[in-house]
Amino acid sequence: MHEKPPYGMIAILFIGAFVALLNNTLLNVALPTIMTEFDVSPSIVQWITTGYMLVNGILIPASAFFIQKFTNRRLFLTAMTLFSIGTLLAMLAPSFGILVLARMIQASGSAVMMPLLMNVMLTAFPVEKRGSAMGIFGLAMITAPAIGPTLSGWVIEHYDWRVLFGIVLPFALFTLVFAFIKLSNITENREVRLNIPSLILSSIGFGGILYGFSMAGEKGWDALEVYGTIIVGAIALFGFIWRQLHMDEPMLEFRIYKHPMFALSSAISIVLSMSMFSAMILTPLYVQTIRGISPFHSGLLMLPGAIVMGIMSPIMGRLFDRFGARILAIIGLSITVLTTYLFSNLDLDSGYYFIMLLYTIRMFGISMVMMPVMTNGLNQLPMRDNPHGTAMNSTIQQVSGAIGSALLLTVMNKRSESAGNDLLDQAMASGNVPQSTDGMAAFKVQLANEAMLEGINFTFFVSTWIAVVALLLGFFIKRVTPPKTEYEQVDTPAS
Repeated sequence: MHEKPPYGMIAILFIGAFVALLNNTLLNVALPTIMTEFDVSPSIVQWITTGYMLVNGILIPASAFFIQKFTNRRLFLTAMTLFSIGTLLAMLAPSFGILVLARMIQASGSAVMMPLLMNVMLTAFPVEKRGSAMGIFGLAMITAPAIGPTLSGWVIEHYDWRVLFGIVLPFALFTLVFAFIKLSNITENREVRLNIPSLILSSIGFGGILYGFSMAGEKGWDALEVYGTIIVGAIALFGFIWRQLHMDEPMLEFRIYKHPMFALSSAISIVLSMSMFSAMILTPLYVQTIRGISPFHSGLLMLPGAIVMGIMSPIMGRLFDRFGARILAIIGLSITVLTTYLFSNLDLDSGYYFIMLLYTIRMFGISMVMMPVMTNGLNQLPMRDNPHGTAMNSTIQQVSGAIGSALLLTVMNKRSESAGNDLLDQAMASGNVPQSTDGMAAFKVQLANEAMLEGINFTFFVSTWIAVVALLLGFFIKRVTPPKTEYEQVDTPAS
């Protein structure tokens, strides 16, 4: 443990992780423009985000191996170089295939950024100051993806989509040069071997599950491409877990779940991620589709929530150091439950600023939960297991986010379809179906909006109960401190 945390080094890693995470959501608003330019279908253009996500899903579980095997300097410089090359290639991409390849190269660099930053912070800070440190970490993890859609919406309205990569590239290159000059090594390395069968099983397992659930909203659950990849992924994941539990040096250590607070923090993170994604997906859908508000103003609506989370994350870290995770989680999850329920009562003309306020308060509640609960779980792990803990947290957030998004979108689509049929039957029974062409067109738009609103409200109601599960789990949180001897073993910094 370092007597004085290396703040300069952490700042370098933080900027790298922030840029990589910002890149995750930066292209979402630009997909229709890219689809038109390269003349590809919606199912094809989704590979810009799906390919990025798949590479992340494959490499993040392996990040524990990379962090133990290589110095933090070498690992970060390699990751940032790959990310910069991918960004430049994407900006200049002459074809859609090259753009997808560029995104996958970006992802190969960004996948290791967050686990590496988190592991360095756990190594550099004593347990009594970890809350404050992880609060700063939360700035990158939460704020960057939330800023992405707003920035993207503004750029797309005024400039070409390639400017998005032009914005990211200077920051990536600056971070790379600064890291080359200033970055040193503080994490210990061990002589570990990469088990190829484990890597293959992990890639098929996590990759298959992520791909299957991410495509479910578009293809439908009855598509072989969806349920086939999920089944293959689940079988491979079972094989991967079984193999890790029977290895002396596993690629990803699942035995860390014997620590009850880490297991509980993972369970809360999974449930909360699924609930959190409901607002991040459904709010823009409601604002843009039902209210007809532009993508930029839709992103702007979500910006105050991102800013609040950014401001509160370090504050919540300090409060965690003082009071522990339990009280923060209970208050934060109570706010999340209440605001999610209020979201389930939207109507066709709910006020723009009312939605903005509700979304901001909801994000404030979530800011009280995410990092404190995660840090409390990591605090129970022995220092040698930190790389596995950080890799596991990043992996389950990716997987639960994809699963939550797919399930909630399915719930919304099914409810909207059912509500549409009921509304049409009621209109026909009461003789309120217009006969003129113009009247019929307006009637269909009204019917579609009312049906979608019903679907969105019902999905928020389901999400409310998901958040209730997280709240109930929050009452079982206990403050933990690792045995002091586990720190004494690693007090000497790596040379």
